[in-house]
Amino acid sequence: METVDTTLVDELNRRLAMYMPPANDYTPAEEALYTPPGVYTTTSEEAARYRLKAIREAFRHHYENNKFYHDFCRERNIGPDHIKDMQDLSRIPLLSHRFFKNYPQGKEFAVWLANIITGELPQITISQREPSFDQVIESYGRAGITVAYSSGTTGQFTFIPRDRRTYSNAEYAIARSAIEMLADWWQYDSHAYLLFPHPHKTNLYVGKVTSVLMDAAVKNVQVAIDREVTTDLIRISMGRPQGLKERVMSGVARLTADRRNQNMVDNIITWLEGLEKTDQKIGFFGAPFILNLAMEKMRQEGLSFDFGERGAVLTGGGWKVHESKRMPMEVFREKVEKYLGIPHHQCLDLYSMVESNGFMTQCPEGHYLHIPHNYFHPLVLDENNQPVAYGESGKFAFLDPLARSYPGFIFTGDQVKLLERCPVCQREGPVLAPEVTRMGGEEIRGCAEEMRRMLLSDLSEVSE
Repeated sequence: METVDTTLVDELNRRLAMYMPPANDYTPAEEALYTPPGVYTTTSEEAARYRLKAIREAFRHHYENNKFYHDFCRERNIGPDHIKDMQDLSRIPLLSHRFFKNYPQGKEFAVWLANIITGELPQITISQREPSFDQVIESYGRAGITVAYSSGTTGQFTFIPRDRRTYSNAEYAIARSAIEMLADWWQYDSHAYLLFPHPHKTNLYVGKVTSVLMDAAVKNVQVAIDREVTTDLIRISMGRPQGLKERVMSGVARLTADRRNQNMVDNIITWLEGLEKTDQKIGFFGAPFILNLAMEKMRQEGLSFDFGERGAVLTGGGWKVHESKRMPMEVFREKVEKYLGIPHHQCLDLYSMVESNGFMTQCPEGHYLHIPHNYFHPLVLDENNQPVAYGESGKFAFLDPLARSYPGFIFTGDQVKLLERCPVCQREGPVLAPEVTRMGGEEIRGCAEEMRRMLLSDLSEVSE
């Protein structure tokens, strides 16, 4: 079985201490997250004990403190006392991912969020008569609730409210999940390029969830999209402008998109040139298509770098590089090695979603997506929402007890294949096959797709 470097964990925990609650105040889910020495090194038996305890407590928490979920469970005649062992976990009622898309406008949106939240709602003050989504999100933020969102190609958002505890646990979880897989690379005094929006200037989930990179995990971070990104910007870039003014803005912005994107690519290459002759470690984190744009520029100009083992790439969000072209991960890794000199085992992908606080990261050995099985319970469902066996493809679902402020028992629109353990490396616990796709009839959704469409239209003027 794989082991984890305790020196690395001690250093990482020191850097991430701002996110960790006091040990004497751990919930069972936090005990499962913070107590084991490694995210992926716990035995399957021990992880199951952690996970069962965490999910049973979380289910009771939401059943007793969330009226809509309580009623949802009562309609299905399932309560906390029915969940006694691992086999019973599949009985926990699951919410559809579409539930978090069925929201109203204006102040009713604020009420909708309030009804989703588990537990006591803090005082929310909204001064506008007809507030926008962003104004409601800002109001919740002032009260300590981070409302993160994502979007599909229809322009319909998914909104998820995280209280401070849920948000902090998610930040810790993504850092531990990623850095343990990049343990040979990581050190705090490194240089990183974030290929997502600035985490302090957006509530778009792919930007917001990477706050830990800038605030705690890596000392020197550059950001590819260093401007405010709002729901209006995302909506218009997804092809949903409202009114003549927004249509005009969209048209004008598209005329300048190529120039702005070229500046972004040039900045990335300049950054690489400045670090090439140093001994500093470098890493890229975020949308693969942005790094691919830079590598295409290198190809055209005959440029290449050789960062070798001191370089790393962690992608997330999706693999479309053009409107209808999906780049295979293997091809991307080959380009990274050719133009950056970074080996395949340090070019990994991470899979998650706005509804989840579980982060599945590829292993360096085989690029299978490892599930943090100490707390996060995966399910694969058939067309009737019944669990299927290991090795069969189906709809991805999960039980996420780190979600304290909303019920984290959700089925998604993603198609996956779940294996009982990795066929390549020695880490225990279940894995997903590397390629995750959308189920038939589901809209295209992904962090990188949002970024790709935003950059194609480059609607920075809309937020001014």
